Amino acid sequence: MKTILVTGGAGFVGGAILRMADERGFECVSLSRRFSPDLAKLSLRQIQADIGDRQALIAAFTGVDTVVHAAAIAGVWGAWRDYQKSNIDGTANVLAACRQCGVKNLVYTSTPSVVFDRDDIRGADESLPYARHFLCHYAKSKAIAEKMVLAANDKHLRTCAIRPHLVWGPGDPHLLPRLVERGRRGKLKIVGDGENLVDISYIDNVAYAHLLAADNLAADGAATGKAYFISQGEPVALWSWVNELFSRLGIAPVRAKIPFAAAYGLGATLESLYTLFRKTSEPPMTRFVAEQLAKSHYFSIDRARRDLGYQPLVTHEEGLRRVVAWLKTKAL
Repeated sequence: MKTILVTGGAGFVGGAILRMADERGFECVSLSRRFSPDLAKLSLRQIQADIGDRQALIAAFTGVDTVVHAAAIAGVWGAWRDYQKSNIDGTANVLAACRQCGVKNLVYTSTPSVVFDRDDIRGADESLPYARHFLCHYAKSKAIAEKMVLAANDKHLRTCAIRPHLVWGPGDPHLLPRLVERGRRGKLKIVGDGENLVDISYIDNVAYAHLLAADNLAADGAATGKAYFISQGEPVALWSWVNELFSRLGIAPVRAKIPFAAAYGLGATLESLYTLFRKTSEPPMTRFVAEQLAKSHYFSIDRARRDLGYQPLVTHEEGLRRVVAWLKTKAL
C-alpha cells in the first residue's frame, strides 16, 4: 500500500484513519464535501468532492492504489432517498471509479447494524446473517452497500468491510456530546432492565483496524471478500458505562427507568407523527433506538484477530481517561 485515499476524510472515522496513516508515512488523500482545518495540519492532500459525482471520484482516484470508503449518511431518521443516494448510489460510484482507475484495494466502513434484527446478540461472529427487518434507513442502506462491496471482490479489486460498533473518543461530533448534553439536563432514562451488554470501539482502534485491513488486502491476504466486527474486545454494561462516564464528569447518574415495551411504543408513535407532519428533525425516541438501548449486542472479534492481527491499541480505561479530559475542555 503506497497511496491511500479516504472518502469522508473530514469525518470522525475518516479523519482518524488519515491521521494514523499519515503518522505511518503513507501518502494520503482526503476526499470530502468540506475542507477540514484539522487535516490541513498534516502532510496530505484534501479534495472537496461529493461521492455522488462519479467523474470527480475518477479524477481523485487516479494514481491511488487503496481506497477506504468511510463517507456515509448516518443517523436513525431521515428520508430513504437521501440514504439511498449517499450510502448506496455513492458506494456504486466509488466501486465504478475504483474499477476505472485501477484501484487495487477497497476497505469499506460498515456497521454491525447490518445484522441487527431486533433480537439480543451475544458474542456472535460474522456468520450471523444480514437482518431481514430493518428499523432505520441507515442500517438497511449500509447492508445493501456492504453486500455490493463484498460482491465486487475479485482479482482486480480486493475488497473487505470493517464493522466497528459504537465508535467513541475525542472529537466525536455526535454520540458523546449528545449523551452528555441529555445527561446534564436529566433527560435520560434506562430502557429495559439496564443489564444489557454492548460493544464499544475507541476511535484509534477503529482507525487501526482499517489500516490493518488495507495492509492485508495489499498483501493479497485473508481479508478479501470478508466483513469484520471490531470493538474493544469485551462488552460493557451499557448503563453502568454511561454512569461511570457521568461520574467522572460530575453529572448525576441515570436512575430512572422506562420499560422496553413502553419505549418501543413511544418510538413507534413518534415515528408515525413525525412522518405524518413531515418533520425532518430526529424524534426523541424511535423503535431502533429503543432496541439499541435495551438489547444486548456484542460480537466476537476472533476473525479480525486471526486474519488481520487486530488487537485494540487503546484500552477501555485509557480511552475513558482521554474522553473525559476532552469533554472537560468542551465545557459540555
